[in-house]
Amino acid sequence: MAKRETPLLDQLEGGKWPSFVKDMKQAAEKKPMAEDLLQQLELSYKERIGHWKHGGIVGVKGYGSGVIGRYSDRPDLFPNVQAFHTMRVNHPTGWFYKTDALRNLCDIWDKHGSGLTNMHGSTGDVILLGTTTAHIQPCFDDLSEAGFDLGGSGSALRTPSACVGPGRCEWACIDSLDICYNVTMSFQDKMHRPMFPYKFKIKVSGCPNDCVASIARSDFSVIGTWKGDIRIDQGEVEAYAASGLLDIQKEVCDLCPTKCMAWDGKKLKIYNEDCNRCMHCINLMPKALRQGEERGATILVGGKAPILQGALLSWVIVPFMKLEPPYEELKDLVLRIQEWWDENGKSRERLGELIKRLGMRVFLRAVGLPAVPQMVKAPRANPYIFFWPEDIQKPEDIQKEEVK
Repeated sequence: MAKRETPLLDQLEGGKWPSFVKDMKQAAEKKPMAEDLLQQLELSYKERIGHWKHGGIVGVKGYGSGVIGRYSDRPDLFPNVQAFHTMRVNHPTGWFYKTDALRNLCDIWDKHGSGLTNMHGSTGDVILLGTTTAHIQPCFDDLSEAGFDLGGSGSALRTPSACVGPGRCEWACIDSLDICYNVTMSFQDKMHRPMFPYKFKIKVSGCPNDCVASIARSDFSVIGTWKGDIRIDQGEVEAYAASGLLDIQKEVCDLCPTKCMAWDGKKLKIYNEDCNRCMHCINLMPKALRQGEERGATILVGGKAPILQGALLSWVIVPFMKLEPPYEELKDLVLRIQEWWDENGKSRERLGELIKRLGMRVFLRAVGLPAVPQMVKAPRANPYIFFWPEDIQKPEDIQKEEVK
């Protein structure tokens, strides 16, 4: 296969970090599609303009999502990427793979596409980069036979994702793997058949470390937490202090976001009523500190990356929820939220943007949640409290109650 020069892309291989250009060049040795992809990207860098155009209805039978149509606007120069569609493959919860499954997945993609993959996309899917329209259905058929399914795309429920949870992590307060799998299987229709104003993401983290970045990247966040006091082993605390490897006052107490800890040189005191369960102290002293024994999850909504109105971090709507199979309370809440958003959201308006536009009290009333202090996202920034007119007692009603 004849190779052409790519001087601008070559510069990206010069740093000390791994470069995607190297992977593309390896694929280009076997795939004409990958070679044309390199050349088009080189042209884009040279002209400082992208040469992709999106759109067109491409997909597989019975599904309305999972395939993202992409076309080159210079098919005269790069005929092998005239169509360069992306397929999103639903990942196993927690991203646990057997090597045979990965090898099979790559063999299928070498057969039907460019051979280029992204492990994983921002939603967690396996991203298969670049195939032709004619190969979409055969590729999906082979993936299905191998036990894989497509993920979500477009204005649909995006593929739920979770951290490794109890599979590998001692801090997991909930079974994030089972929750994610259960939610995924329960909402298949919403994932494969777009029906919403825009995308809707669900992410599940086993503990407040939030390793899947649910607070920043999902419309509906499930984060494992606990009730009760942090358990302290004072002997291990003394061992940390004696080791000289950790300055408890400087690195633990002083960096506590709520300043709920005190260290007198011999004993560590935690004022649990002020603790917001951020995991900072537990991460630094895992032998000495442990989470409380009553486990559950905090539910948050509204997170998103910047697209139309800028980035949003999600905020609390349920401070503590016990999560046990089959998670009906959780799924019922998801459905109530999606119904309200579907009825009121504008085109391409995320859940968090809708709540900002209509207000949290409208949202809470619609989904049937009581207002609690943990919902205050910007503490004390707004001194005004608004009530529903019907919730305010009239003077004459108060007088009648006093007479009774």
